Amino acid sequence: MTDWITTPIDARILRGALELERTERGLLPHRLPAPVRQRYPDPRLLMAESQPSGVRLVFRTAATAVELDVLPTKVVYQGLPPRPASVFDLLVDGRPAGRAGVDGGNVRTIDMSAQTSDLTPGPHGTLRFDGLPGEPKDVEIWLPHDETTELVALRTDAPVEPVPDRGRRVWLHHGSSISHGSAASHPTGTWPALAAARAGVDLVNLGLGGNALLDPFVARTMRDVPADLISVKLGINVANTDLMRLRAFAPAVHGFLDTIRDGHPDTPLLVVSPILCPAQENTPGPLMPEFEGNRMSFRALGDPSDPTRLTLTAIRDELARIAEQRTAEDPNLHYLDGLTLYGAADFDEVPHPDGLHPNDAGHRRIGERFAERVFGAAGPFAAREE
Repeated sequence: MTDWITTPIDARILRGALELERTERGLLPHRLPAPVRQRYPDPRLLMAESQPSGVRLVFRTAATAVELDVLPTKVVYQGLPPRPASVFDLLVDGRPAGRAGVDGGNVRTIDMSAQTSDLTPGPHGTLRFDGLPGEPKDVEIWLPHDETTELVALRTDAPVEPVPDRGRRVWLHHGSSISHGSAASHPTGTWPALAAARAGVDLVNLGLGGNALLDPFVARTMRDVPADLISVKLGINVANTDLMRLRAFAPAVHGFLDTIRDGHPDTPLLVVSPILCPAQENTPGPLMPEFEGNRMSFRALGDPSDPTRLTLTAIRDELARIAEQRTAEDPNLHYLDGLTLYGAADFDEVPHPDGLHPNDAGHRRIGERFAERVFGAAGPFAAREE
């Protein structure tokens, strides 16, 4: 019988979350602070920020077995087949060492057409990894990027301590569902996680599915988060929600960047435009889901003849113009065309399954290219000798 040691879960062993909420069952990691959640209680925003993309338990231990009690909230889309089970990734000394899921949990049923959801409560489950090496090692358990997960209890068969500071730079990133990790099959397979692993940096992922909307509260959040490197991948959610016209877009981008600069005046700051999405390259939103049997895709409904409406082509042009304008006074601001990460040739080779979100192969391609172009020796986030 295993002699378990229970370790309190707190900020010392949890990375990637901005806040921990005490619940009836345990702790709920959040990626936006409480004042934001209270002022802007939009259900889609609250669901996205509570899904712990990039959040992981990180500790040092000689344990050969680890158990984690969790309460997941699984998402089911009305009229579509059940989504693949969300999983937890285990890393030992930075290398993949296991993957597992849990049974039980709450179930949130979403009707995409009606934009409604219902929650059915359920029991917590237990995640177990065993057969680990018996010597001291760094252990990381990455939480599911697309499934709200309350942390109930952590048990090991040897003591746990926080991992000491290894001097890794902190990369703060904000983007849409693609940055959040939609359609990736596991949490370390999202493109930001892949890029962070290749670059050897600590990721704080503020990718918010459907909610990269130039909201001032996100910029203020980023302003206040300690970071060595910052990137913002902007545009596609503004287009597919048909949120604003061209006249409003540029001031909103400037205001967003100004706010980040209030807290990070000299930090390398990268603006990234959208990757390819054929449905919206030259057609404005709104973007609406369409169902063909068990398959969901998306169609843009806007008028392409209206020059005031935002397409992805117009957004890339405007972001490039804004970046060029600002770099005259801000040499630490940089721009990256999203088509260099994933363009037309990539869509031919590894198309988005739903026309909008990349699959694992797409995430891998984007992450590898981002690491090379941004963290590489000639990139804006290259490590510089002091």
